[in-house]
Amino acid sequence: MGKQNITRRDFLKRIGLGAGVFGMALSGCGKRSESAYDAADDIRKSTIGDMTYRVNPKTGDKVSLLGFGCMRWPTKPGEKKGEDVYDQEMINKLVDAAIEHGVNYFDTSPAYCRGESERLTGIALSRHPRDSYFIATKMSNFAPQTWSREASIDIYRNSLKALQTDHIDYMLLHSIGGGDGMETFNARFIDNGILDFLLAEREAGRIKNLGFSYHGDIRVFDWALANHDKYHWDFVQIQLNYLDWKHAKELNPRNTDGEYLYGELEKRGIPAVIMEPLLGGRLANVPDHIAVRLKQREPENSVASWAFRYAGTFLNVLTVLSGMKYMEHLEDNLRTYSPLTPLNDDETQFLYDTADLMVQYPTIACNDCKYCMPCPYGIDIPAILMHYNKCVNQGNVAENSQSENYAAARRAFLIGYDRSVPKLRQASHCIGCNQCSPHCPQSINIPKELHRIDRYVESLKQDDGSGDGLRSKSSTSA
Repeated sequence: MGKQNITRRDFLKRIGLGAGVFGMALSGCGKRSESAYDAADDIRKSTIGDMTYRVNPKTGDKVSLLGFGCMRWPTKPGEKKGEDVYDQEMINKLVDAAIEHGVNYFDTSPAYCRGESERLTGIALSRHPRDSYFIATKMSNFAPQTWSREASIDIYRNSLKALQTDHIDYMLLHSIGGGDGMETFNARFIDNGILDFLLAEREAGRIKNLGFSYHGDIRVFDWALANHDKYHWDFVQIQLNYLDWKHAKELNPRNTDGEYLYGELEKRGIPAVIMEPLLGGRLANVPDHIAVRLKQREPENSVASWAFRYAGTFLNVLTVLSGMKYMEHLEDNLRTYSPLTPLNDDETQFLYDTADLMVQYPTIACNDCKYCMPCPYGIDIPAILMHYNKCVNQGNVAENSQSENYAAARRAFLIGYDRSVPKLRQASHCIGCNQCSPHCPQSINIPKELHRIDRYVESLKQDDGSGDGLRSKSSTSA
């Protein structure tokens, strides 16, 4: 990573762009229309073709290549000041528009949306015929108090109730490989007999397909696949995108390159469900000079569409999940997958070259999943990390006072920080209790990152220009 400390000016020279080209390439990429957020009619009026489908080799299900991730449903202001509530009306509109345009795979979990995702998703989906969609949910028994057989079975039965269904189409062991790796996996699924219970539910037909999602210790992933003949996994959910294909371990030592994960599934004929095709939005909100590079190649298509085309090009992929919080997100993804135009070899190499450039400007590996929340001290961890990542992407994290854009970057970082994160929820209040890090799928050392950001903020406030080394490689190991 020693080559990461090139300047923005040098970077632009390396990819062959000057300031004039940079400005022209970004023109026309204006602010999102507020009306697009709740206007399903916008999609109906647009020209969108037929959805691309993949066939489940076990069941023959025709699954939409675009899957709807239900982790980040839209919110609206609640009755109490500063308290947002989930917007069921908008959720219904999103689900209606998705189904109308061929999306039939909806992925949720008892852990999403402060524990409300299954209920919200169930309300929206239950308004449609049950055979018009597939439900994916998870055994999200993360907390030790839920590791008993009885508690885990309660989670499963609550899922059926919340989703208003008598069967689950795609059931996952949620995030195997987390915690202490194999020890945690055994406690959550083996020692308590819950995996045997789920296998029996599959045999009884109340679970149609059984699989797992993977984050963390690769030994657990390898063990699960080594026992494929015993458990007959019907599908596996993995993180795959053009940045993680070869650079996952470089960005986070506990992650595994997508090339290995996908390859292991492909050679066993296990369909892959793809999560994090945008890395929690980081491949949609790329550094400005990367955005220019992508827009020059395909001026009419969004930056995000490159990542979605990449993930969908792999033939062993059953569906690609996207957390579409706004109608414009849904419309853009529908254009990409209705139908999909697979990447050719030249375009694929172009993305791998782009990934090589991106790792020179590393952001913190936060995917905004909010598993770290709530913080017992009220800190808004995701908002702090996402603000930092945004400033890195926009070139507003100056290395020191000698940087040519130091004054503008300093102002943008501080003003944006106060606007994004209330003062009582900023990094300065972190005491290092570390209740957050064990829940992070990306294994980020959250207190260390918060303290580092806080030191940088203080240096900017004092205007000493030190920068405190914030542009150096992030420490993401736990």
